[in-house]
Amino acid sequence: MSEVKVNKVTPRSGTTLTIGDSGDTTNVVGTLQNNGAALVGDISSVVAGTNLSGGGTSGDVTINLADASTSAKGAASFSSDNFAASSGAVTIKDLGIATAELQDNAITLAKMASGTDGNIISYDASGNPVAIATGSDGQVLTSAGAGAQPAFEDLPAGGTEWQSSIKTANFTAVAGQGYFCNTTSAAFTVTLPAGSLGNIIEIVDYAGKFATNNVTLASNGSEKIEGSTDNKTLAIDRQGLKLTYSDSTTGWTVPTASREEANPFYVAPVAIDFLIIAGGAGGGNGNEGGGSSACGGGGGAGGYRTSTQTIASGDTITVTVGDGGAGGGSGANGASGSNSAISGTGLTTITSAGGGGGGRDTVAGVNGGSGGGGGGEGGSGGTAGSGNTPSTNPSQGNNGGTGGAGASAYGAGGGGGSGAVGQNGSTSKSGNGGAGTASSITGSSVTRAGGGGGANYTNSGAVGGSGGGGTDAYGSPAGGAGTANTGSGGSGSRGSETAGAGGKGVIILSIPTSQYSGTSSGSPTVSTSGSDTILQFTGSGSYTV
Repeated sequence: MSEVKVNKVTPRSGTTLTIGDSGDTTNVVGTLQNNGAALVGDISSVVAGTNLSGGGTSGDVTINLADASTSAKGAASFSSDNFAASSGAVTIKDLGIATAELQDNAITLAKMASGTDGNIISYDASGNPVAIATGSDGQVLTSAGAGAQPAFEDLPAGGTEWQSSIKTANFTAVAGQGYFCNTTSAAFTVTLPAGSLGNIIEIVDYAGKFATNNVTLASNGSEKIEGSTDNKTLAIDRQGLKLTYSDSTTGWTVPTASREEANPFYVAPVAIDFLIIAGGAGGGNGNEGGGSSACGGGGGAGGYRTSTQTIASGDTITVTVGDGGAGGGSGANGASGSNSAISGTGLTTITSAGGGGGGRDTVAGVNGGSGGGGGGEGGSGGTAGSGNTPSTNPSQGNNGGTGGAGASAYGAGGGGGSGAVGQNGSTSKSGNGGAGTASSITGSSVTRAGGGGGANYTNSGAVGGSGGGGTDAYGSPAGGAGTANTGSGGSGSRGSETAGAGGKGVIILSIPTSQYSGTSSGSPTVSTSGSDTILQFTGSGSYTV
């Protein structure tokens, strides 16, 4: 090996200096300098076999050196799993650091992902972090147990969060909250939310104006109030109310109410139509002074009265239905019918008088709701009983007919009906009962309260008035009875035959179905007609509005 010592090597021609040939190894001992400074910067050319690769005037340079051994590496390397080069710089890749490489407590709040004020971090079923959505004002974070994410919910039962803002207009209540409501300026509506078992809402009349400007409690369309989807009204000054949610059947209910109000909800008065018919009277018997030839007058119909009254919620209507009077036995007048009536707190009492009994032979018929017919006999006829007794306006009934005298018919007078007077008897025939009155309170026209027909000695007696009046049939064991629950009179009889009994009365109520409570006693017959519910009482009872 030879050694060349020179201070400078200059290309013979051009500006390129080549040291060695291709495949040669050139060893440089010491430091290569460029004008006295260490050689730095890009390598413009690399000769094959030097283990230098890459290059260019602006690119990266990779130096590959052979390993001295397995345990002694010739050069450091950067894993592509963790690092990436960018613009000449070596950077850590996204997700390039394993959890095990992190130091405990190394992540600060500033390094965490941004979120929404109020979010809470939890974990999903795969163990990945998730943000729990923020709740509403006043809600609390409730655990759903292991394996489920917690959630913000309304306050559970047992606490009320009173709101400092006074409510003066429509709003939707939140479970667990209490509200002071001021209706001085105007009425407004509070819409109740969907509830969970034990949820509580409280409402207080702040200004003492609920009676003037009501607060309406409205359901949200799916939840009931006291078992109904109907709105409720608060109309009591200084009223305070606590609503508690039970279940989907009852919804929001009121276990307690301030000021010990029996019914915390105001319900508009209910307009109810009434038909009140008293018991019809029995017909008279003819066997008095005239013996078998004398005839009794027809019984008068029970008083027929109608009414429409506005009844407050919670009031109870007491219903009394009058019985029909018994037909006269041997030589006796017919018994008068019993009164029917409605009464109750906040209700104008309406009484219909029982029909007047039919007279025997020459005896006058009895006064009543409708008058009884006079008896008939050979000597003289009995006078008619007066109807509309006691007097009412409009009239509750009509007079009976007078009895005939002389000849052989001995015709007795017919009993008065609610719609017409009873006919007079004559020497040749007896008088028909007075007609009844039609009503459509049940949804169809029905005639009731007809007078009973008078008896006739020589042939069949007169017919009863329309609406159920009894008809005397000559030769029958007894006179014809008035139809039950029409208040019609029974027919008269002759000789020893028993006269017909009067029909029992009836009371009928027509109530708007939307306001029908369903609370009654006495087992009335219940039906519907259009938008109304019909209660027909054939015996005494009651109805609570």
